[in-house]
Amino acid sequence: MKKTLVSLLLGIAFFASNAQDMYENDQIRTLFSESHSNGGYGAFTVSYSNIGGYDAVVTGGRGAFIFDHALAIGLAGYGFVNNLDNYYHSDIENPALSLAGGYGGLLIEPIVSGKSPVHLSFPILIGGGGVSQVDMYSWEHWDSRFPDYEYGYDAYFVVEPGVELEFNVARFFRLAAGVSYRHTSKIQLKDVEPNALKGLNFGMTFKFGKF
Repeated sequence: MKKTLVSLLLGIAFFASNAQDMYENDQIRTLFSESHSNGGYGAFTVSYSNIGGYDAVVTGGRGAFIFDHALAIGLAGYGFVNNLDNYYHSDIENPALSLAGGYGGLLIEPIVSGKSPVHLSFPILIGGGGVSQVDMYSWEHWDSRFPDYEYGYDAYFVVEPGVELEFNVARFFRLAAGVSYRHTSKIQLKDVEPNALKGLNFGMTFKFGKF
């Protein structure tokens, strides 16, 4: 009986010793533990999209905190205008109507192998925005030239998931080429399709910060 008890105590001591070593070598990490490397970045983006059947330019910015090279959380906002190619071909009789607006919201961006020179990230924007009809020929005098035209603006909900191929150019600078899909709620504007804002974005993002 004594031999069995001694053997059991020795086994418990051996297990406890090994468990302590394993714990010290592989401690549970938390969001704020020193073993993590947290950072953040600011960025600006330039993209091409097709909005309402016309070429559009989408520009904007992001700001996010990065947790342990693996997840960025922050805010993003973008502005857009379409039908720019018809600007110089517009006249008073045939105004070049365009859609202009913006959107923004919460940014969630998982990052895969962020320490690698080339890696992937998956930014997702969830938020809302607004859009209006404008006259590219003369925005300032639209009302006086076309008083009977019922133009307006509308608000919408947006979810925009994407994928980006990132290049670690320098410790403080990353360049990303990506594609995203802008999914919005339906809009209500005269002579504009309800799903006009839905579509793909193709662009470049320039990130500066501590990664």
